[in-house]
Amino acid sequence: MTVQSLTTSAAPVLAIDGPGGAGKGTISRLIAERLGWHLLDSGSLYRLTALAALRKGVALDDEPSLAGIAAQLDVVFRVDQGHAVIELEGEVVTNDIRTEQIGDCASRVAALGEVRSALLQRQRDFCQPPGLVADGRDMGTVVFKDAPLKIFLTASAEERARRRHIQLREAGLDASLPSLLKEIQARDARDTQRSVAPLVPADDAIELDTTNLSIPEVVEQLTRLLVQKGLANVT
Repeated sequence: MTVQSLTTSAAPVLAIDGPGGAGKGTISRLIAERLGWHLLDSGSLYRLTALAALRKGVALDDEPSLAGIAAQLDVVFRVDQGHAVIELEGEVVTNDIRTEQIGDCASRVAALGEVRSALLQRQRDFCQPPGLVADGRDMGTVVFKDAPLKIFLTASAEERARRRHIQLREAGLDASLPSLLKEIQARDARDTQRSVAPLVPADDAIELDTTNLSIPEVVEQLTRLLVQKGLANVT
């Protein structure tokens, strides 16, 4: 089916939250492309903050300095031949920020209240007509509390580790599956137990386990939910 976004006075938001490896990034990009909506990969902002901090020699427990870096990030998000491209200070860092080291550092940075506050308004500024697909961990609970459709994607830790392993190998990066599983489990524990914006579904979120679902199946389900909510038309 062909899907078109509906014209509204305010830009609608599809908030997609969930742990790493649940498919949020790919699914969000595909839906945004399908609808012609803007895309926010909020997790990249924390990864970019972590990468910038490491490059500047800033300690990951120096909260004021990290917040300063977050507030002044020179970031560009663009699409090149269907692929997301991320630039930091004019340099393409799409693969650099996807390493497990940066992912672990980003999880630590994201637990800091001053950093989250510095990035909050920047994330909200992405909400522009005709609509926004917001991918993250607190899109529905903190950043876009009024989003008309909130989704919480998840999958077993084993399946998410397997997906991550494939992704890294395809990117030419070496990775150990057992190590990835341990890192994902540790990150899950840290993300769900942190005092600031813990990783939990919004009260009005629809939870979807993607362990046994393909990407096209998830995209189709979410597209139908958008139609049911009156946020998109089928033509």
